Amino acid sequence: MKVGIMQPYIFPYIGYFQAINSVDKYVIYDDVQFIKRGWINRNRILINGKANMITFKIIKHNFKLNINEIFLVDNFEFENNKILKSIELTYSRAPYFSNTIDVIRDILNYKDKNLSKFIINSIVKICSFLDINTELIISSQLKKDTSLKAQEKGIHINKILGSDTCINAIGGMELYSKDEFKEQGIDLFFIKTKEVKYKQFNDDFIPDLSIIDVMMFNSIEEIKVMLEAYELL
Repeated sequence: MKVGIMQPYIFPYIGYFQAINSVDKYVIYDDVQFIKRGWINRNRILINGKANMITFKIIKHNFKLNINEIFLVDNFEFENNKILKSIELTYSRAPYFSNTIDVIRDILNYKDKNLSKFIINSIVKICSFLDINTELIISSQLKKDTSLKAQEKGIHINKILGSDTCINAIGGMELYSKDEFKEQGIDLFFIKTKEVKYKQFNDDFIPDLSIIDVMMFNSIEEIKVMLEAYELL
């Protein structure tokens, strides 16, 4: 059985969904430390032909808290409505705007301020929209040894789930050892996205934007082809 593990990110790029689609069970790693100025609560969309950041504002805290201990600001509904308006203005002329915007509105209207729950709901909704049927597992809900760190924790989660193959993000090559996973009976691979290119508003293509951009400019059938555009290292 193939297992993937990754932190929750808001509206991540196509590679995140390739990773989910490539495994049988995908663990959303929400009980690890929040990364300040990372991609957990922000991503990029196309505004006026350029990549621009959208950020979901969070309550200020000490940054030693785990992702599932972080909350959106008290006026998050107002802030999310501003983000929705930006998305609507930016993509109103995109070919698949009408197919996509209802999903985005539904996600942004989610009422729970807990950042992890908010993001997990968004991942569930997008997977459903893209017909990705991988079982999603929340790390904080797993009974496991919480004293373990980094690679040991990853191996432990794989063993709990009965995995014989772990597929990790390409960035994990510096953190995880194929040999140490193999010693535990687990084959470790790293997923690398191939070039994914499609027509945006102009001839100049801006890659690696949020899945929002992909959904606005491509049919579900086209996105399904993109979900297979990767290699395992």
